[in-house]
Amino acid sequence: MPELPEVETIRLGLSTHLSGRTAREVEVLHPRAARRHVGGPVDLSSRLRGKTFEAVERRGKYMWMLAADRADEVAVVVHLGMSGQMLLAEQGAADPVHLRIRVPLDDGNELRFVDQRTFGGWHLDELVDAGPRRVPESVAHIAPDPFEPAFDRDGVVTALRRRDTEIKRAILDQTVISGVGNIYADESLWRAGLHGRRRTRGIPRARLGELVDHATQVMREAVKVGGTSFDDLYVNVNGQSGYFERSLNAYGCEGLPCRRCETPMVREAFMNRSSFFCPTCQRVPRRRRVA
Repeated sequence: MPELPEVETIRLGLSTHLSGRTAREVEVLHPRAARRHVGGPVDLSSRLRGKTFEAVERRGKYMWMLAADRADEVAVVVHLGMSGQMLLAEQGAADPVHLRIRVPLDDGNELRFVDQRTFGGWHLDELVDAGPRRVPESVAHIAPDPFEPAFDRDGVVTALRRRDTEIKRAILDQTVISGVGNIYADESLWRAGLHGRRRTRGIPRARLGELVDHATQVMREAVKVGGTSFDDLYVNVNGQSGYFERSLNAYGCEGLPCRRCETPMVREAFMNRSSFFCPTCQRVPRRRRVA
């Protein structure tokens, strides 16, 4: 699923082309694309029609478009799911096979939501206060991500220290630090020299701080090259893939030599997914004895 760098890449593209544009029409072409909206497809279309997009914002992996008219302002929360794409195209251009929502704009272009697996979708949400920001109500429980001014690095380290769980599980918890998913967790842990099964309480504060810094840096580097694309399901608003896959040091590198010590990289099962690590640079922790 897209993580912070991929969603930020999409947000940047939408911000450039969408701000100030008005939705002339809103066509929900598949009901599942509006299943999270309480009022259903017809209500979503009628409430968004005629509104002008003011901004595109993001927290972690969650993105929303602010749209308003004289009477109402709404946040259009976008769930990309596993295969959702936000594309911009000229009106009249051939429709993608899995087009789910079409929004003709007042400049002759249209915004398209494409979703092959139909796990994603849009819903309208109210904005609520969440610290110094207003965010959609459905996003308010998500912690600030490292790119936000309100991000509290030391507070995140303290929260990690308070937990007694595996460090990879902890940094994937979006209520502690948002935006980090499986790919960038593995990359951050490799850079920090920590195995994902290390217990949080046994890791010194300084090393936890380094891990948070690595997570921030690796995601910043990924944004610069458009995120990570392993297939054609993740693309930017112009349909182009990201290139950070070429810079991955851990994720997907099973059997390849570690770029630090040349030990073959290892893959292990993790929460119905996979973890990739170097058995030399990231020592596997001893398992706890069961009394």
